[in-house]
Amino acid sequence: MKLTKSALTSPAAVAVVVALTLLVGMLSLFKLPVQLFPDIERPQIAVQTFWRSASPKEIESEIIEPQEQVLRGIPGLESMNAFANRGSAYINLSFGVGTNMEQTLIEVISRMTRVANLPRDARPPRVMLGGGRGNTPALTFFFLQALPGSEQNIRQYIDFTNDVIRPRLESVEGVASVETFSEENREELQIRYDPIKAAEYGIEIPELIALVSASDDISGGFVDVGRRQYTLRYSGKYSVDELSQLMLESRGGRNIRLSDIATVEIRRNDRQGLAVQNGNPAFSMRINRANGANVLETLNRVKTEVALLNTELLADKKLVMVQSFDASVFIYRAINLVTSNLFVGIVLSLSVLWFFIRRARATLIIATAIPVSLLSTFIVLEITGRSLNVISLAGLAFAVGMVLDAAIVVLENILRMRDKGLDEHDSAEQGAGQVWGALLASTATTVAIFLPVFFLKDIEGQLFGDLALTIAIAVSVSLIVAVV
Repeated sequence: MKLTKSALTSPAAVAVVVALTLLVGMLSLFKLPVQLFPDIERPQIAVQTFWRSASPKEIESEIIEPQEQVLRGIPGLESMNAFANRGSAYINLSFGVGTNMEQTLIEVISRMTRVANLPRDARPPRVMLGGGRGNTPALTFFFLQALPGSEQNIRQYIDFTNDVIRPRLESVEGVASVETFSEENREELQIRYDPIKAAEYGIEIPELIALVSASDDISGGFVDVGRRQYTLRYSGKYSVDELSQLMLESRGGRNIRLSDIATVEIRRNDRQGLAVQNGNPAFSMRINRANGANVLETLNRVKTEVALLNTELLADKKLVMVQSFDASVFIYRAINLVTSNLFVGIVLSLSVLWFFIRRARATLIIATAIPVSLLSTFIVLEITGRSLNVISLAGLAFAVGMVLDAAIVVLENILRMRDKGLDEHDSAEQGAGQVWGALLASTATTVAIFLPVFFLKDIEGQLFGDLALTIAIAVSVSLIVAVV
């Protein structure tokens, strides 16, 4: 066989190639992003809309049905499921495999702008790529606590968090976004009317709503006067005091103002939940990881930034950020478990091999197939943009025993040639050449079983693609190692 013959005549070149493979493989191993599972892109888009504490029936008729009308007929849409809960509407759109989700996301956002007659106090719809869970996995969670002695209520720090803390965390490399779960306590203008006084004055609520809604600033366009152009703006927006003096009607020489039948004030809306950590009032912050970012490195950067925030900004305000969920704990546990199983598998494989061969030198020769094959796999993972996760490590663990098969067959045949009296050179060349065809067929069948999984575009293919790729590459490289 030409490959074996070339290796026998150029042992130095083979040694250089093996050394380079090991070196590049180690570099690729340290460059691979580390995470628990592979990134999975779901062909789904979710639309979520919040509307005070409306009943599910109101949610369905006022929000879900108008949204469903404009979302029907989107290219690639396979199913649309809607859920009405107290105070929120949720629509999940599932698309076919291969759909351009970025373009579809733009189409969904465009169609949502066409929804008419949504309730005035409903929040703008939130469109999420990847369904309710999204395509940006949670990296970690923090609680911002108000310690005893804090000058203000924890709700007063929401704006401070959004204006100062969130931008600092979002600037950390590897962080996609930061979400604060406290927006239900945002400030709003509340008009609380007295129904008895309104009835006494004969003021109907629809009439009151129409009058108050007209209090807004409206652009009037441009007007040309000589050589100058002026911008027209109709000022109708009032302050709280001015709105309280808004005249509703005039009866019997008396002006009926809004303050006569209602109380106008700016306040935070009613809380729908309460968060407490270590006995202190708090609210949570979710930090999302960017796709492809190294989880462990990003977590370390976030922890460093949080430590700076606690010492530089939050300590004086009697605030503290405390981590409540650390994904690195589960990643380290899972990866350490799989890695330990990988090394146990290597030791057991070599032990069984030595038990049958009973030749230390032959066992070590066969053992070289393991590091070369595994480190070559890391090179391919880095080139293809994959990550080091539980699935890819499991594939390597499965491949440990398989990468020895070809080397065992070749070495056993070489030893048989030696027993017939051939020298080392001829034994190696003929021993490898005789079994080359059988090994190639065996390797091809193994690769043909696993590699197609790598090209599947659905969720299953994305999840187990790393497993298939690692096994296919490791087995293929082991064939080359066996014959050289």
